[in-house]
Parts: sequence; structure tokens; C-alpha cells
Amino acid sequence: MGSFYDNVSKESLIYLGVALLVLIILYWSTSVVLKRLGKNPKYLLPKSSFKRLAFPLVLIFISVLLRMKALRDLLNLEDAEFWFKKASTILFIFAMAWVMIALLKIIKKAVIQNYDIGEADNLKARKVYTQFTILERIFIFIIILLGVGFILMSFEEIREVGISIFASAGVAGIIIGFSAQQFIGTILAGIQIAIAQPIKLDDVVIVEGEWGRIEEITLTYVVVSIWDKRRLIVPTPYFINQPFQNWTKTSSDLLGTIFLYVDYNVPFDKIREAQTEILNNTDLWDGKVNVVQVTDTKPNYVEIRTLVSSKDSPTGWDLRVHVREKLIEFLQENYPESIARTTRLTVERKDHDQTDS
Repeated sequence: MGSFYDNVSKESLIYLGVALLVLIILYWSTSVVLKRLGKNPKYLLPKSSFKRLAFPLVLIFISVLLRMKALRDLLNLEDAEFWFKKASTILFIFAMAWVMIALLKIIKKAVIQNYDIGEADNLKARKVYTQFTILERIFIFIIILLGVGFILMSFEEIREVGISIFASAGVAGIIIGFSAQQFIGTILAGIQIAIAQPIKLDDVVIVEGEWGRIEEITLTYVVVSIWDKRRLIVPTPYFINQPFQNWTKTSSDLLGTIFLYVDYNVPFDKIREAQTEILNNTDLWDGKVNVVQVTDTKPNYVEIRTLVSSKDSPTGWDLRVHVREKLIEFLQENYPESIARTTRLTVERKDHDQTDS
């Protein structure tokens, strides 16, 4: 044991001890500050913030220790200075990238925790959640790309190769640019969706004739959950370059239409009264719109369009089905002669032919 202290510089031990003490104090003070900010209701910092940052902060402290000459003296590895510094550089870049990604996730969680995407009127919440989800992925992609680039450029050999490649990359760059044009366009479309927001998470859309909800938005594709549990995968440029229907772009409440084709003898006021009674007896109606209109006339029938309103599209679908069924039952029970004239003529003709035969 005495020979160990004889072979180790006292200055190295002092420097290493001071460095460890400083790093421990910094780590402890950082943990105290983050934990107090998480408990204080004045701040938006989530309580789990320190857990996300703890391990990458330890890696940063280790990278600082690896660069110290005192540690090499203590381990009697003065000749391995290059490898210690190289490991320190790589570990520091890796840990900093980790810290930045963790901070990004903390900021996202701190912001979106103030918005409830599960509430009925969640338009603002879906806007914020969509923007932060896409922008988070963009920044993570950039951070990882830069981190890998800095690590590779820390090697002299790779840096020289990279410089030589950049110096002679005129034609190759043009070729690669054309080859990556579609990929770059897809990434830019994802960024544009995050900023302009033609779609948001949980939006109700009709894409390629399919009714569904926006389930996931990435930089390159969008997942639409179809009503029958299928998933439609759509490239992000589609929502920039192609027309589509978004039923919840500005609000979730919608108007539902129901068409009836009846005889000229049907009293329209009775249909209005019947629809009002139907709507008052169901929780599907939001109490806003209740309209019955004659929208077209043909020689053999009259077209009636009814308008009803609901809080969102799924409820609207159920309301339309319910009102249509009840109105048909009302006509069957009270005005059975209201069957469209073409059908009545066909039935009467068949009965007449059977009587003659």
C-alpha cells in the first residue's frame, strides 16, 4: 500500500480529489434544483425531470474525469493519453446529445401536460400535441445526426477523408441531390404539417374515400385509423399536395344530413314535429340544429332533407342513423301511403295483372 502512494504524485491525488468533489457538488446541486422545481407548482417542470437527466449528467462528469491528467497518473497510464482523450470526447458528445434529447422531452411534457386531449372540445390540445410531437422528432433526428457527425469528425483520418470528399463532391452531390429529392420533399412536408397543421392528431378525415381518424403523424408518413379497425398509411406529402376532407379542422361539431323520398301527400309539418320529438328524446343531439327542408321535387316523389347537429362526427353518425330509422317508423305507422309513387305504381300494376289473369 505504501508503494502505491510512493508511485503516485501527491498533486495528482489532490487534483483528482478536488475534481471529484466539485463534480459531486454539481451533481447534487443540479438534482436538488430540478427536484424542487418539479415540486413547486409555480414551475412547469415535471417531477420526473431529474430521472431523465441523471444518467447522461453522470456520463458528462465521467468524460471530464477521463480527460484529467491526474487520473492517468493515478492509474499509471500516461502513455494512453490519446485514448483517454478520445474516449472522453466521444463520451462527452454522446452524453450531451442525450441531455439535449432528454431536455426536449421534458419541455414537451411540461407544455402538453396543461392540455387534455381526452376532453370533448380538444381542438387546441390537439394542435399543441401535434406540433410538439412532430417538432420533437425533427429535433431528435437533427441532434442524432449532428452527434454522429461530431463523433466521426473527431477522428483525424475520417476528417481528412470527409474534407477530400467534400472537395470533390460536385457531380456526386448533384446526383445524390436528385436521388434524395423525394426523401427531402417528404421530410419538408412533415415539417410543413407541423407548422401549417392541415391535419392534427385525432382529426376526422376522409382520405382516398376512407373515413377515419389521424392516429399518428411522423416525418415521412401518417397513420389513419379507419372506422373498421384498418390502418391507412399515407405519405406526408399527400396532405400537402392532394385535396382531402378534414371534418374537425376548426371544430369538432358537425351537421348531419338525412334524405327521405316520399309522396306529395305527406304533411311536412308533421315530419318536422316528429323529428323534433325524436331529437328531444335522445342524448345524441347537441340541441343546436333541427331543420326539415324540401330540397327537390320529381314527378313521382318529393326529396326531403333534414339537418341535425352533434358534438362530433361519431356521435353525428349515430344520430343520423337513429333519426332516419325513427322517421321511417313514423311514416310507416302514420302515413303508409307515403311510399314513393314509382313503387306504388309498380305494386298496383302487379296486382292489376294478377286480377286479370
